[in-house]
Amino acid sequence: MNKKLLKDCANKGFNRVPVVREVLADTETPLSIYLKLGKGTHSYFFESIQGGEKWGRFSIIGLPCSTIIRIVGDSITVEENGNVIDQITAADPFAFIEEFKARYKVADTEASQAYSAYTGGLVGYFGYDSVRYVETSVGPSTASDKIGTPDILLMVSEEVVVFDNLRGTLAFVINVDPSLPDAYQKSQRRLDYLQAKMNEPAALPEPLPGPVMKEGDITFNFSQADFKKGVAKIKDYIVAGDVMQVVLAQRMSVDFVGDPLNVYRALRYLNPS
Repeated sequence: MNKKLLKDCANKGFNRVPVVREVLADTETPLSIYLKLGKGTHSYFFESIQGGEKWGRFSIIGLPCSTIIRIVGDSITVEENGNVIDQITAADPFAFIEEFKARYKVADTEASQAYSAYTGGLVGYFGYDSVRYVETSVGPSTASDKIGTPDILLMVSEEVVVFDNLRGTLAFVINVDPSLPDAYQKSQRRLDYLQAKMNEPAALPEPLPGPVMKEGDITFNFSQADFKKGVAKIKDYIVAGDVMQVVLAQRMSVDFVGDPLNVYRALRYLNPS
């Protein structure tokens, strides 16, 4: 990547160009990289087990994102650096998401092709109830939202680190707007900063002494009696031919004090898949 290529991309109408720098990182783990670079609000960490026994080749560390899309019902909010920059009402949020994606014209460079596993984009979740946007016959939800989560939440991920578990390398990927003044110099300074951060020790979350929760502290959104009633009703629906499969969801919750990453580490140890 060089200044000329960025300028050429800008002239062709692209407003994002993935700038990539690869370094050797065979003494690191995906988790240590996340601790050094990614940990923060609206960051993410993707890794996987293949076949139940082997780590997937690539692990993805998403650095904190500044632009967030939140969708609740027909209300769509776009935030940038914690400030609301757009708020609209739309019956079809999926159409808005497609329109939002179309704002980004991303160049397909030789460097980005080498890391076609992932170079950024929209990352987040589509909640179970988002099926109502597609299957309108389902109708609106009447259930109360007790935990206050959006139906859809998406982050605009423009800085990622791709860790190659096979080769022991990592690639810093930052998506640059080539039309900005000094775009190339700024991208190189940012890459220098991220590379320097890798030389710092990882700040491990502090373990808490003793058990952090007790089984008796767990609360359920269904009592045992109500759960059994729900199962009986589902069986009646199946016999009547109204449904063929139903998931009776049960949410269990417990107060937790500590670093959430420790919960992930424990789950990762118990069930790596």
